[in-house]
Amino acid sequence: MATLTYVYADSTAVLGPLATQSEPHSYDLCEEHAHRLTAPRGWEVVRLATEFVPAPPSADDIEALADAVREASRARPGPSVPATRPGTVTPAPVTHRLPEPELGRRGHLRVLPGEAD
Repeated sequence: MATLTYVYADSTAVLGPLATQSEPHSYDLCEEHAHRLTAPRGWEVVRLATEFVPAPPSADDIEALADAVREASRARPGPSVPATRPGTVTPAPVTHRLPEPELGRRGHLRVLPGEAD
């Protein structure tokens, strides 16, 4: 609904109509956030518009939507997940080993059973 642009050299935030091109230090805001915008202490907010009119759909919007649909249709399915009944929980696979019993401990060192070299 609106575009916010920061002018760091002047400590100014400029809030105006929705920009048609992307610019560095510019951010598009929804109507709610455009109305609630505040700036850091010592900064000035310049509001070029107080009523925010939605931009009409453009050919770029339709093309972006078509590209997103094409990309989603090309997505490869992930690993298959076995079907479960609703309300059931599939347990996680066991990925850890039980600790070996200690034969002795000295400070941070410990002796574990095993073959001697």
